[in-house]
Amino acid sequence: MIKAVIFDVDGTLVDSVDLHARAWQEAFAHFGKQFDFGSVRSQIGKGGDQLMPVFLSKEELEEFGEELEEYRGELFKREYLSQVKGFPKVRELFQRIKDEGLRLALASSAKGDELKAYKERARIEDLVEEETSSDDAEKSKPYPDIFEAALERLGDVRPSEAVVVGDTPYDAEAAGKAGLKTVGLLSGGFPEADLRAAGCIRIYRDPADLLAQYEDSPLADSPST
Repeated sequence: MIKAVIFDVDGTLVDSVDLHARAWQEAFAHFGKQFDFGSVRSQIGKGGDQLMPVFLSKEELEEFGEELEEYRGELFKREYLSQVKGFPKVRELFQRIKDEGLRLALASSAKGDELKAYKERARIEDLVEEETSSDDAEKSKPYPDIFEAALERLGDVRPSEAVVVGDTPYDAEAAGKAGLKTVGLLSGGFPEADLRAAGCIRIYRDPADLLAQYEDSPLADSPST
């Protein structure tokens, strides 16, 4: 029986994947590294600790990795954060979940200050019970740290009693390592085949589609209030 739903945020609740990819691409270019947009975008969903090693050598990471990540964070907040919008029906989906007696948590690779802005854009500030960000995890997705932290915050919820909702293969991989099942959303732009290969048990178009099909979704296996 499901007691809680743990949501990823970027690409799941807010439309931010392309914006993150542009910020990373621009940050790499600032340090003399040119990568095409598609290659960078395919890695969004990971935190910087897991994304940068895909593109930089160990020597480059040691030389300017920390500075690059800091530059990227400041660039995103300055140039891109204001463009992030919440997907339709996110608040209604969260309200439905709460009405069904489930607990709600967020588990994001975003920084804590970015997460606050995302909750405002998605209009869910008052509906989220627990949240974890990159500040709460030693390693970001696809490592399970963030989801394990979310379970710890929820307290009395076992992995078999929670469902993750995310938009990237990295969400599903990380959740699986924590013993959690994942519902995938296509709103982040990742191919359905990739989400299924990573372990998603069901796929929906976006939060509005999940809400419309709620009664037949894995989230409906829950106690009634």
